[in-house]
Amino acid sequence: MSRGGVSLPGDPPGGRRAVAMWSIGVSVYFVAVIFRTSLGVAGLDAADRFHVNASALSTFSILQLLVYAGMQIPVGLLVDSLGTKRVLAIGAVLFTAGQLGFAFSPSYGTALASRALLGCGDAMTFISVLRLGTRWFPARRGPLVAQLAGLVGMAGNLVSTLVLARLLHGIGWTAAFAGSALAGVVVLVLALSFLKDHPEGYEPAPLPHRGAAYVRKQIAASWREPGTRLGMWVHFTTQFPAMVFLLLWGLPFLVQAQGLSRATAGEMLTLVVLSNMVIGLVYGQVVARHHAARLPLALGTVCATATVWAATLVYPAAHAPMWLLLVLCAVLGACGPASMLGFDFARPANPPERQGTASGITNMGGFVASMTTLFAVGVLLDATGDDYSVAFSCVFVLQALGVSQILRLRGRAARRERERLVASRVETVHVPA
Repeated sequence: MSRGGVSLPGDPPGGRRAVAMWSIGVSVYFVAVIFRTSLGVAGLDAADRFHVNASALSTFSILQLLVYAGMQIPVGLLVDSLGTKRVLAIGAVLFTAGQLGFAFSPSYGTALASRALLGCGDAMTFISVLRLGTRWFPARRGPLVAQLAGLVGMAGNLVSTLVLARLLHGIGWTAAFAGSALAGVVVLVLALSFLKDHPEGYEPAPLPHRGAAYVRKQIAASWREPGTRLGMWVHFTTQFPAMVFLLLWGLPFLVQAQGLSRATAGEMLTLVVLSNMVIGLVYGQVVARHHAARLPLALGTVCATATVWAATLVYPAAHAPMWLLLVLCAVLGACGPASMLGFDFARPANPPERQGTASGITNMGGFVASMTTLFAVGVLLDATGDDYSVAFSCVFVLQALGVSQILRLRGRAARRERERLVASRVETVHVPA
């Protein structure tokens, strides 16, 4: 591990081979995000294809995220025990099958099952990529590598917004979704053929017996760390506004509530993605140099998001002005990078053998919040006759809950992290003869 830019014994070397291995792993995540967000540009088409209302439409994304969130801790345990290559390969098989099934689904029920399968495979990718980064790069690179992984994910979102949306309206539903499934086959072959879990000479220590008692111990030990819980609540509070917007409700909101054309609304979603990619690079560099900036960046993002959302929803005219919608989309772009900061709280709070489990707990936070909001927005839209101002007000409730938990845990997490930092420095200086 390393602290303050100083490498300590056992730190991976990084270098070109590390970049190559990480690139293979992150390519699997890239395709998973394309498949995950494909419904965001096909929401209105899906409603027409399967003849469903807003609540039923939101069930697609809710079920997908429910499976994703429910899989996070099991996947973390799998990554800790099986390694990244095997878990990524299993994930690629599942999300490719889900995307292919969605292409040919003849009914609402089979389409739901396909999205659930996709969510299961998707759940196996991001935690695996985080573990791959910790195995191949020095710990001081952790914040930047994590933000770059998030940036690649947003690039996948960009492909959905720009490419898949055009394919959908050009060649039709079945051809677009079935054709995109080929990308899953490509990354599966890459992972099976070339990916390595760790550099030679940096094999992880063998794990103890992996029975039920061991699993419970891993989960309990990770949860006891205040940094893990703080990371989960940071992820919970920051990620979901943009996730809900991009995954399903952004396009209907911009078209139906704000009167934009589909083409213009698609460009606005693209702005969210581009903003995310730029801000992700900035956040990664800032946190790598100034570790204390994590919490101010996270809370600042929450405040900015809440402020701009409130201004948009309560704007007195029938439609918010274009400049305000542009600001909204630009600010929503900060949500993804801010959510990545949650892993920067969980990572130093846990030893290497618990990194997958701790990442799973952290990653579960944002997706639980997204799932809850997707459901609430759909129900409120049906109950209020498509009043988006009322429906999106549930965003503020979850933000308030998350901020209260962040403020409650921040002191304990900071003290525990300082204790670990002092212990690691002492261990480095006092090396046994």
